[in-house]
Amino acid sequence: MAKILEMPKLSPTMEEGVLSAWHKNEGDSVAVDDLLAEVETDKATMEFRSFDTGTLLKILAPAGAQVKLGQPLAILGSAGEDISAVLAQAQPPPALTPAPAPGPRPGAAPAAPTSSPGETAPPPAMRKPPVGHVLDRTAFAPEPPAAPPPTEGGRVLASPYVRKVAREMGVDLRGAQGSGPGGRLQPSDLDPMRTQGSTSLARAPAPAPVAVHDSPLEGPETRPLSPMRKAIARRLTESKQTVPHFYLTIDVDASELLKLRARINEELLAQDGAEAARGGPLKVSINDLLIKACAVALTRVPDCNASFTPEAILVHRRVDISVAVAIPDGLVTPVVRRADLKSVVSIAREVRELGGRARARKLRPEEMTDGTFSISNLGMFGVDEFAAVINPPEGAILAVGQVRDAPVVSGGAVVAGKRLALTLSCDHRVVDGAIGAAFLAELRRLVEHPLRVLTG
Repeated sequence: MAKILEMPKLSPTMEEGVLSAWHKNEGDSVAVDDLLAEVETDKATMEFRSFDTGTLLKILAPAGAQVKLGQPLAILGSAGEDISAVLAQAQPPPALTPAPAPGPRPGAAPAAPTSSPGETAPPPAMRKPPVGHVLDRTAFAPEPPAAPPPTEGGRVLASPYVRKVAREMGVDLRGAQGSGPGGRLQPSDLDPMRTQGSTSLARAPAPAPVAVHDSPLEGPETRPLSPMRKAIARRLTESKQTVPHFYLTIDVDASELLKLRARINEELLAQDGAEAARGGPLKVSINDLLIKACAVALTRVPDCNASFTPEAILVHRRVDISVAVAIPDGLVTPVVRRADLKSVVSIAREVRELGGRARARKLRPEEMTDGTFSISNLGMFGVDEFAAVINPPEGAILAVGQVRDAPVVSGGAVVAGKRLALTLSCDHRVVDGAIGAAFLAELRRLVEHPLRVLTG
């Protein structure tokens, strides 16, 4: 019997998806676990596999369509089966059209135009542009007012201030007509009268009005929101609206950390074979060392490795670090599990592999969820310092800037140094200021004495 295949929930936070590509065509036979299509979700591009056996009789959503959860995608059944009833069930009901308004009775006079309460009819002088023409600045402008009538009896319309300025300038105002309402003189009218030696603005011919026609503004590029961008907008808005953020920043000496990274990479460069086959020798980054340092610091300050729930605060026994990775359409956070128990080289290899699959949108949902702490690094983009938005339900996120050259005081003398700004964003429902400060103090000790990271 034919059945409708609906859009399944392929990630924990998925509400809709974009049908990237079909891997089966109408008329193809389908077995259990056959790949039917690829769906772009808010997290990654996921595989949609079959749970039944049959023939793909009808595709209801073409490739590229944006489909909500539970919306019909295709019809699966037996070859040659009549699917008219199932197809009718899958189609949305037709929209109801309102009945036409009754026309006037024969012989009745046409009704006067009416307007709804609070609505006023446009003034008669308002001009409407012709259909199909580009609007310009004067498209809906009212007709220009008529020129003010000449003053009666030679009376000059001017304020006491204008008259005082005119006396000081030696300007005779008799018979003068200004540019203000009703011919009233304005202070700006006095300068032309003095320079032209005129006693009346009315004697000078008014400049002909110049019609202004603006060229049409170039419209913006419209980029429809992808499921990932919608999820980012929803989650980060929720985070800033519901999570009380506060921020702590420290500036640490990164010179020893740089030396340790150089030594590790020299050792890795000397190794060849397996690493070269994976696309070149593996290199440890500052971020890899900081992931390990944060993991060790979280084991020593476990109250910072916590999450908030309405019933309780969850202090995690595992240290799973979410690492922010930028991809063309947004941001994903693959998780390094049990980072406290892994070596720096293992972390570097795992981050490299997760980052590559993240950019290819091949991460599985379980690889991007259930982290306990996050790190976001913008140092490679030249950013000195920033504050990151917490990734709920985690209780904190560390923002990492670039290692920068800066003058430092050492032994009473100013010398060249390497500095690194680290900003901790905390959920105040979970992490108090003293807890966040204790975590950063421990992190500082590890960064400035990085051998403790390796032995941590």
